[in-house]
Amino acid sequence: MGSLNSDNVASHTSSSNISPLDPEEFRRQGHMIIDFLADYYRDVEKYPVLSQVEPGYLQKRLPKSTPHYPEPIETILQDVQEHIVPGLTHWQSPNFFAYFQCTSSIAAFLADMLSTGFNVVGFNWIASPAATELETIVMDWLGEILDLPKSFLFSGNGGGVIQGTTCEAVLCTLVAARDQILSQIGRENLVKLVVYASDQTHSAFQKAAQIAGIHPMNFKAIKTSKSTSYALSPNSLRAQIWKDVEAGLVPLFLCATVGTTPTAAIDPLESLCAVAKDYGMWVHVDAAYAGSACICPEFRHFIDGVEGANSFSLNAHKWFLTSLDCCCLWVKDPSALIKSLSTNPEFLRNKASDSKQVVDYKDWQITLSRRFRSLKLWFVLRNYGVANLRSFMRNHVKMANLFEGFVAMDKRFEIVVPINFAMVCFRILPSALSETIYKNGKLDIVSEEHANEANRKLLESINMSGCVFMTHAVVEGVYVIRFAVGATLVEERHVITAWKVVQEHANVILSTYKPRNLLV
Repeated sequence: MGSLNSDNVASHTSSSNISPLDPEEFRRQGHMIIDFLADYYRDVEKYPVLSQVEPGYLQKRLPKSTPHYPEPIETILQDVQEHIVPGLTHWQSPNFFAYFQCTSSIAAFLADMLSTGFNVVGFNWIASPAATELETIVMDWLGEILDLPKSFLFSGNGGGVIQGTTCEAVLCTLVAARDQILSQIGRENLVKLVVYASDQTHSAFQKAAQIAGIHPMNFKAIKTSKSTSYALSPNSLRAQIWKDVEAGLVPLFLCATVGTTPTAAIDPLESLCAVAKDYGMWVHVDAAYAGSACICPEFRHFIDGVEGANSFSLNAHKWFLTSLDCCCLWVKDPSALIKSLSTNPEFLRNKASDSKQVVDYKDWQITLSRRFRSLKLWFVLRNYGVANLRSFMRNHVKMANLFEGFVAMDKRFEIVVPINFAMVCFRILPSALSETIYKNGKLDIVSEEHANEANRKLLESINMSGCVFMTHAVVEGVYVIRFAVGATLVEERHVITAWKVVQEHANVILSTYKPRNLLV
């Protein structure tokens, strides 16, 4: 056998004697990351908002295999700048007006650093008492700011938990409701359970129903219309429930929404809860987007009637300056969650849990492990205070109203639904297209199909420019462009620029528009 090469031995030795948490190296590299991100936030509006890369771009840029020996952080950061950043859609850009925003802040970021640094796994109280107890405190704090009924708070008989996303919150409450009713009518009747929502409700509810074993035919998405501003009609709900009961089915669960994704529609909670109560149904209120704004007294009325619901959730990572992920869920009856979601293996048994005097959050969620999420919500509440958080959201509403005014002044466009909160739904009017086509001597009537095609082209053109990013919705067959104000860094000048971009691209679309199926 030949002898080992001394250089290889030295390299191997140096690579295996790593110190992953060396305090001084952590300090040095940590400063580099902070500087990198500070520069990113400073320059983020200069990047194309929507990534311009093609599918599979990264595979062509990175090595084919994992490095055998360590690489310096400087090299890795350089690759982040050159290869990762171009593949990002910049959610923190002030020119991001798509979906619903995902806000962040210095307070949330630093608290997340602390959470990651502590790296505790707070599945039960004893695993990290501070993580559990801080969560119970901040959930009551936020519940009080929202003026939630005391029955949702730990200071009453309820309580709150921080989930990852609304998808998890809805699934947990649906499972709790399912098990409650099946304990009364027998598990063999799962196939009879029916869940209800509007056709504007987020698809997360449909996914939750699938996971919970609800028969696909028993997921009832009730049609909404412009006459109710796309809110769920209590009369339509009652009519659908009556049909289902007559067919021998069992009404189980209603998901009402405050601030739907397509149009920010607001379901009338009080009257919907009254209908559900007649049939003994669980009502969950999904206020993922708009719930945060309800800390402002002028918006609180949008959740009037929440006292009739069983659970309520909002995403603090959407509009509350609390970085992803942070979904706040309150329930009136925590025992319903616990009965459905708890497991008690021997290795987790301890005196505190056995005493029933503490909260074990593992029994309030799907997963066992959980991050110390309450730390960032605590930082945000303390570092900014209620007054500044209200001002932050009010400013976004003001900017959305400014954009709405721009649209209203241009007779080629229409506001499709009344503005709620900080989102404007608009489109090019069919009449504007009709004028263009008529001038070309082809046709003077434009169908909704043609109008949808033109608005789709307009949105694609705007987004591919990289100047701004917006998304769309389709309501009653009408394609609308959604302009959602809410980025942490957005200012009035960005809204003004966005409208100029819309006008510039609309000018081009309207001057050259020719429907694909128009006969010459």
